[in-house]
Amino acid sequence: METETLALAQEIDFSLLALFARATLTVKIVILMLLGMSFWSWAIIIQKHIMFRAARNEASIFDRAFWSGEPLDELYEKIGSDPQGASEKVFATGMLEWRRSHKQDGALIAGAQARIDRAMDVAIARESEKLNKGLSFLATTGSTAPFIGLFGTVWGIKHSFEQIALSQNTNLAVVAPGIAEALMATAVGLVAAIPAVVFYNKLNADSEHIQGGYESFADEFATILSRQLDA
Repeated sequence: METETLALAQEIDFSLLALFARATLTVKIVILMLLGMSFWSWAIIIQKHIMFRAARNEASIFDRAFWSGEPLDELYEKIGSDPQGASEKVFATGMLEWRRSHKQDGALIAGAQARIDRAMDVAIARESEKLNKGLSFLATTGSTAPFIGLFGTVWGIKHSFEQIALSQNTNLAVVAPGIAEALMATAVGLVAAIPAVVFYNKLNADSEHIQGGYESFADEFATILSRQLDA
């Protein structure tokens, strides 16, 4: 009896494609959903790495230009009305508000410092929104994918027990395939969730670091303008 069971078990294909093909429709939908979430998560991860690297490089280049001693008006004219990088946009927003705060006779309109600070805060908020876009999907994937996979596993095991009851046979050749198909859903859920959680934490920390750089620059720029206002 054991020899026949082992022979039957050896004839069963336990490859991932075979397990997926034998799975129930519900389990297949769960697995496809998890694979889609995993693919989209990796797309976000790669895109954010490229974006953050470009943002750091842009900020480094702009900082060197800003602190090179070049007059701020000349730097603003060089950047133009359509700045490309986030640091340039924050700077250009502050300079634009600075220029708008001057009357035709050269005098400053009251409340210029507050308006400049507020304008740069809005610019930073916009850039922060771009940096954080997509990170919520990673957090959602990391928190829900294991449970979605577990649902697929529970459903698959339920179906396996139903088949066992109908066949009235509990040998390994009958039980093993259904359990293996069901457990594959949990495995796929973990494969989707673990990278999403790891990279969400890293990318969120990188985003906060970049945002902190923008805020530090805005504070330093506001201090420079404040000195000119006091003068």
